[in-house]
Amino acid sequence: MEVILRQDVAKVGKAGQVVEVKDGYGRNFLLPRGLAYPATESHKRQVAAEAKRRTAQAAANRTEAEELAAKLTATDLTFTAKTGEGDRLFGSITSADIAGKLAELGFAVDKRDVELAEPIKMIGVSKVTIRLHTDVRPEVRIWVVKAE
Repeated sequence: MEVILRQDVAKVGKAGQVVEVKDGYGRNFLLPRGLAYPATESHKRQVAAEAKRRTAQAAANRTEAEELAAKLTATDLTFTAKTGEGDRLFGSITSADIAGKLAELGFAVDKRDVELAEPIKMIGVSKVTIRLHTDVRPEVRIWVVKAE
């Protein structure tokens, strides 16, 4: 029996694939649970149209991310912080602080998309990567200066 998978099914295939399964497995397990539907011509056309739409949406998302990356690359963020001995900060600059500063500048970036291995605790310049898309990861320079 040929079916089109609606969701990923372990050891069978991924969502949107047309797969051949045994009649009983398809009729008694996949179809009643809504994991697949019969591979008729109309369903095949529907899956092809949805795949085309998904591809176009992914291309648009990537283009949007690349435009935002160009703007982010040209952006420098400056933080002023109180320091102690050896120019170590009282506290630290975290990914939430960086996302908040970017939001002030008009960039909608989630704190989970800021790739910061550990919080910044020293005065100086750091580069931080922002994850906008799977292939688009611009770097932003972070300046940390002493508060007077």
